[in-house]
Amino acid sequence: MSRTPAGSPNDPRGAERFHEERATYTLASAQPDLEAGIAAIRATVKTLKPVPGVYRMLDARGDVLYVGKARALKNRVANYTQVQGLTGRLQRMVSQTRSMEIVTTNSEAEALLLEAQLVKRFRPPFNVHLRDDKSFPFILLRADHDFPRIMKHRGARKAKGGYYGPFASAGSVNTTINALQKLFLLRSCTDSFFSRRDRPCLLYQIKRCSAPCVGRIGAEDYAALVDQAKAFLSGKSGQVQADLEVQMRRASETLDFESAAILRDRLRAATFIQGSQAINAAGVGDADVFALAAKGGQVGIQAFFIRGGQNWGHRAFFPAHTRDVDEAQVLADVILQFYEEVPPPPTVLVDRELPESELIEQALGTLAGRKVSLSVPQRGERRKLMEQASRNAAEALERRIAESGTKARLLREMAEFLELDAPPDRIEIYDNSHIQGAKAVGAMVVAGPEGFVRNQYRKFNIREARSDDDFGMMREVMRRRFGRAMEEDPEREGGTWPDLVLIDGGKGQMSAVRDTLEEMGIEDVPLIAIAKGPHHGREGREVFHFPDGREKTLPTNSPLLFHLQNLRDEVHRYVIGAHRAKRSRAISASPLDEIPGIGPARKRALLLHFGTAGKVRAAAYEDLMRAPGVSATVARKIYDFYHAGG
Repeated sequence: MSRTPAGSPNDPRGAERFHEERATYTLASAQPDLEAGIAAIRATVKTLKPVPGVYRMLDARGDVLYVGKARALKNRVANYTQVQGLTGRLQRMVSQTRSMEIVTTNSEAEALLLEAQLVKRFRPPFNVHLRDDKSFPFILLRADHDFPRIMKHRGARKAKGGYYGPFASAGSVNTTINALQKLFLLRSCTDSFFSRRDRPCLLYQIKRCSAPCVGRIGAEDYAALVDQAKAFLSGKSGQVQADLEVQMRRASETLDFESAAILRDRLRAATFIQGSQAINAAGVGDADVFALAAKGGQVGIQAFFIRGGQNWGHRAFFPAHTRDVDEAQVLADVILQFYEEVPPPPTVLVDRELPESELIEQALGTLAGRKVSLSVPQRGERRKLMEQASRNAAEALERRIAESGTKARLLREMAEFLELDAPPDRIEIYDNSHIQGAKAVGAMVVAGPEGFVRNQYRKFNIREARSDDDFGMMREVMRRRFGRAMEEDPEREGGTWPDLVLIDGGKGQMSAVRDTLEEMGIEDVPLIAIAKGPHHGREGREVFHFPDGREKTLPTNSPLLFHLQNLRDEVHRYVIGAHRAKRSRAISASPLDEIPGIGPARKRALLLHFGTAGKVRAAAYEDLMRAPGVSATVARKIYDFYHAGG
């Protein structure tokens, strides 16, 4: 029986799984292909010189199989033709190679950096690569304003100012910024908001801003606060605290108790920031710490980010394609790819000697624009810190193995029950919400093998369908979602097309979605509608509707049922939240907003005088003129607005 390779046009599984399977083919079955691969490599070797550079091995379709760097390209690439000396993994790679691409560089360090860039871009199946694509947040203290703003920042560092990080998560950045606002009273508002203020905002009232927008602090004094913040974020927190203590003591001695209280609160904020550093990193300065743990063919790497002796968080990484790769090489590859997005600190601490460590130091120094040292701590505080990172790496990997085992089993069971070709990588769940046909909104949430992908959630304000037409609303959501997908990713290469669409609803919703996608020429996206059974109050009686009209149910104690219910409940939670927000905005609006030329002050005066907007509508022209601040012209405008044609 012939077998369709995973990832072929007839298989919806992702490219990564496709490459993983291809990499497991036996050498015996690939022997004819091995000769073809060797021939392709030999043809490339004839054109090479012994110079530094990067090579890419491509398969018959032109997909990148492997990216490597070399001090001498001719010698390094020629080694792949000596298959007897290659591991089974590399022999499989050679057997799939049909062509190569070469880029020469000025040095081996430059080649090493280019290799890391290309691995992150192409994700070749025979390279170790970092699966975590999330950008790391920084604290940015901007320098393009007379009163610099403190803010969270992600992405390219284009704005002028000081960047402090990386932090492990947005939550750790937000917590730190809140504490820094209490400590240094720096503004966090946008420039446009700043320029419009004529009185202090709430942050001034709760002592988290010095209100430079309305002149409550001068430029010189504000600059002093900025300098203190820079010193604190650069690791001189002890000096800042000592200065605050001196200022507080002086204020108390001069009986300026209000200033003393403000300084006391600022000292408490400094203590909070330092007390939240769960990891003892005193004396380490600026450093990143990496420790690796391996078990059952899987690898976990724990990273600690230390800046100015303060712990700015930690993150666990689980690189892909690590089987049959030396652990030290895995760690080296992950570090180089990590620093493609994050500026390297002066010191990088690792738990083992890395291959070509001097070359890695040189490459990281090129990225940082200064010297970067790579070292294995042997004693003292750095050794204790490394031991803590190693424990965290092992614990994170244990959790990963336990969780992934359960999730992988659930996804396999889901594929079997819902009759999918393979466990889904991307699941999209849809629902609509309205109250008596008003303020309708649709929503999509996304789930992957690791859980919900919240930055992919989307809401749809219903524009065309009647708000009391559930089926019409679902059709509109599908047209907008998949119309955009067809426009932006028609070849389905971007990973944004779903492997499964779950619809919160029954036969009617299923028919609406199925017919809409068929009209758009989309017939290969798996659809399932999940609806509560005949007795809606009884949990566990969900009915799963298939596009062809069939129905299925699961046992009430099934873990798969609980998982599918959780997916359905998440979209329900999200769409209800979106609908409530939209309804709240509508409730806060007033009918008086519709009258041209009636601003907030007159609207407030009218409501205070008449009591309600309805009484304003019913008022006579003479009564309107008696309202405070309402001239005869304005009264005529209001009266005519409500009584035109009457």
